[in-house]
Amino acid sequence: MHVVTFGEIMGRLYPNGYLRLKQSLPGQINMDFSGAEANVAASIAMFGGSSAFVTALPNNVLGDACAGKMGSLGVNTDNIIRTDLGRLGLYFLETGANQRPSQVVYDRAGASVAVIDANEYNWEKIFDGATWFHTTGITPSLSAEAAHAALDAVKSAKQAGLTVSCDLNFRKKLWKWDSSMAPRELAEKTMRGILPYVDVLVAN
Repeated sequence: MHVVTFGEIMGRLYPNGYLRLKQSLPGQINMDFSGAEANVAASIAMFGGSSAFVTALPNNVLGDACAGKMGSLGVNTDNIIRTDLGRLGLYFLETGANQRPSQVVYDRAGASVAVIDANEYNWEKIFDGATWFHTTGITPSLSAEAAHAALDAVKSAKQAGLTVSCDLNFRKKLWKWDSSMAPRELAEKTMRGILPYVDVLVAN
């Protein structure tokens, strides 16, 4: 089985241990890379399976480091698009302790995967030799172009005979690209277009 995943990967910045950001900044902070779909691809590869991750990354050293990290885990990165448009999205994580929950601050507006043209992805080529495609409801929440790309992806995957899975993973704060609709309404309308092409749905 060869699994292809598609979505955004971000820089994850976090303080040492259980420190809060206001306790660490200015000062030392750590950085890694993470994203729902990237995590799936990485987990499959680390368990000895075959996986590929598709996204768009900026043409800079941050994009280089991100793609390199995924490749070092055994994930195929051949179809990651490198572009001069946009940036690497970031999020800042405070790890919870005892009764204090973890907290996330997003800084991801204008990410490359959200701003490139949906037609940049060559899904026929991407799905060559693949058997399974996975995405989430996070990807189409990022922008109209990302939603278009996600819809194109599931359609192309079904046409190529792949099994398609989707984790709805509703994030109310992200669904803002159409101001004429409330986040839940926009999510429902968008995901209803994607769901007919999904074989395995993860909902919570």
